Amino acid sequence: MNEQERIDLFRRAFPFWDRMSEVDKETFLRSSYEKKFKKGTNVHDGNECTGVILVKSGSLRLYLLSDEGKEITLYRLFPGDLCIFSASCALHSITFDIFIDSEEDSECTVVSGCAYEDLVRRMSEVKIFTLESALSALSDIMWVMQQILFLSIDKRLSIFLLDESAKTGSDTVKLTHEQIARYMGTAREVVSRMLKYFASEGLITSSRADGIRLLDKKRLRALTR
Repeated sequence: MNEQERIDLFRRAFPFWDRMSEVDKETFLRSSYEKKFKKGTNVHDGNECTGVILVKSGSLRLYLLSDEGKEITLYRLFPGDLCIFSASCALHSITFDIFIDSEEDSECTVVSGCAYEDLVRRMSEVKIFTLESALSALSDIMWVMQQILFLSIDKRLSIFLLDESAKTGSDTVKLTHEQIARYMGTAREVVSRMLKYFASEGLITSSRADGIRLLDKKRLRALTR
């Protein structure tokens, strides 16, 4: 990516870009870099200030990790998405650690945490954008927590399958039972049993080779109510 392409990317991603001074823009550009992550690579370990991550290709998964090693997936990032939680030094009020892994081979642009934190301190526009981005992400996280705490597994799985279908534009969800369990914060055996029940009811078909095919979206949606 050349400098003009990066400028165009930042102008799309950061609404405050045109209000920055030329000196700040130059510092912002010098403090950013391209990074490729192999599938399964840890991108952010929760303790460091990696910086603001812009996803160009692939996908990233944000999750919480318990002391016992249990993961709860919060949400995922796709091309065009931005991650603010990886710049933890700019979010002093966030006291919990969020981990980020690359779900597939991914390419990202990363803005240094130190450079971004400096702008947050000096420019109200950057601070407002950062807080609004964090609040939007926290809203998504609260939705996940509500599902885990208050919804039955059949409703949660129905919502998950329908959301995945909508994201990909396909009636087939090409994820393993283990991946779905990790995203939903439950056990693989629980997912497998519920998928088997859905198949027996004619809602889906499921196979290791072909993935999970949604046969009756109307009835799946009825389960989410």
